Amino acid sequence: MDKNIFWQNMSVSKQDREKLHGHKSTVLWFTGLSGSGKSTIAAHVEKALHERGISTYLLDGDNIRHGLNNDLGFSANDRTENIRRIGEVSKLFTEAGVIVLSAFVSPYHSDRQKVRSLFESGGFIEVYVKCSLEECERRDPKGLYKKARSGLIGDFTGISAPYEEPLNPEITLDTLHLSLEQCVEKIVSYVTETYI
Repeated sequence: MDKNIFWQNMSVSKQDREKLHGHKSTVLWFTGLSGSGKSTIAAHVEKALHERGISTYLLDGDNIRHGLNNDLGFSANDRTENIRRIGEVSKLFTEAGVIVLSAFVSPYHSDRQKVRSLFESGGFIEVYVKCSLEECERRDPKGLYKKARSGLIGDFTGISAPYEEPLNPEITLDTLHLSLEQCVEKIVSYVTETYI
């Protein structure tokens, strides 16, 4: 880092913003294979929390790659940089007193741990959206697995690139056995009991 760059302390703190919002902030980090249900669950959780008057913001992998990260591909290095940037953006939102929902494949354990290290204890909630590769391929909502299997997409997580399952996630959602409603309720209950 340049020695001429200095951290600027602000006159309004994270705690001031949390008080204004009426709840603590955190990041709910949804990780799992493509097609596991991350974006769908995160969107429904955000709506449920919003309806309860909780300040939220959803960061979705595809949406972020349309703008902030449109210069990145899917190599291992680009995936790491993608997650690094999202971790920093998530931290900014939590500093603003918001509950952030980040839905990204984030395939590497080390990248998720680096993001976790940006937050104080309790500030990062890893949500493992667990689903077998076979089921994700069967669902294939965007047709990506079919393209990956036919060689049209390289470096595709689960097919030609690895996915490292979380070791100790705070929440595991097995979307093969839990309904969307059950997944949403599990997270909303966790958030309201812990942060509200």
